[in-house]
Amino acid sequence: MIWIDTIVQGVLLGGLYALFAAGLSLVFGIMRLVNLAHGDLIVMGAYLILVIVSVLGLDPFVAALFAAPVMFVFGWVLQKAVLNRTLGEDILPPLLVTFGLSVVIQNSLLEGFSADSQRISMGALETASVDIGPVTVGLLPLLTFASAIVVIVGLNQIFYRTAIGRAFRATSDDPVTASLMGIRPDRVFATAMGLALVVVTIAALYLGTRSNFDPYVGPARLIYAFEAVIIGGLGSLWGTLAGGIIIGVAQTVGAAINPEWQILAGHVAFLIVLLIRPRGLFPRAVD
Repeated sequence: MIWIDTIVQGVLLGGLYALFAAGLSLVFGIMRLVNLAHGDLIVMGAYLILVIVSVLGLDPFVAALFAAPVMFVFGWVLQKAVLNRTLGEDILPPLLVTFGLSVVIQNSLLEGFSADSQRISMGALETASVDIGPVTVGLLPLLTFASAIVVIVGLNQIFYRTAIGRAFRATSDDPVTASLMGIRPDRVFATAMGLALVVVTIAALYLGTRSNFDPYVGPARLIYAFEAVIIGGLGSLWGTLAGGIIIGVAQTVGAAINPEWQILAGHVAFLIVLLIRPRGLFPRAVD
């Protein structure tokens, strides 16, 4: 029974990691951009939600609805004004620019909020639980996992069922040909980044309510996101969920054996998957 509970908790934790990774996977799948500032953008979103909650006294879920459009506009402007200029055959410029953006975000948050840990209060929801068969699970982790499913289903619907999704796929396959058909790749990429930061806002909500955060926790979240994306296969959204679950289960099993092994177990699982499937579990074809 203990091991069943451990695995269930790991699966639910994987939902959080999938939320961390979904925006990163979306951006890479469309524009082949590796965003080293992704984890710091999640932390920035958490601070934005915290400010809205503190100033307006709103429920964190409502505050996230206010934060999402702000993050969308920030992502759109960031991609249109800065990151589009770095895209090309050479992968080094976007890596350098997003690394610099990471440093700027961390130091800006440190200047604005200090190095003290913060947390977004959910009230009674933090301790609420439900019985699922033989195990009891927290309602907040369950909501996190459900949100990950909804986000991935929603992104797939946008990607394959809408006009902007067709533009995403056309621009991803061949930006030059897409531009000849009247599509503006720069605007498509900006919209993709804005959408990714809406997903980041959802991840930030659960980061801020499930754990303490400070200006420097972003890189650790980036590592979890990268590992989930790579395990699942670059550009595969459902693969990202599978990758998050594998890391989450590995961490909870490792912690059950020895609390000191929690983080290490997730990294070991990542390496084992890479040894067996170097391109991930569900790789997309990449030119």
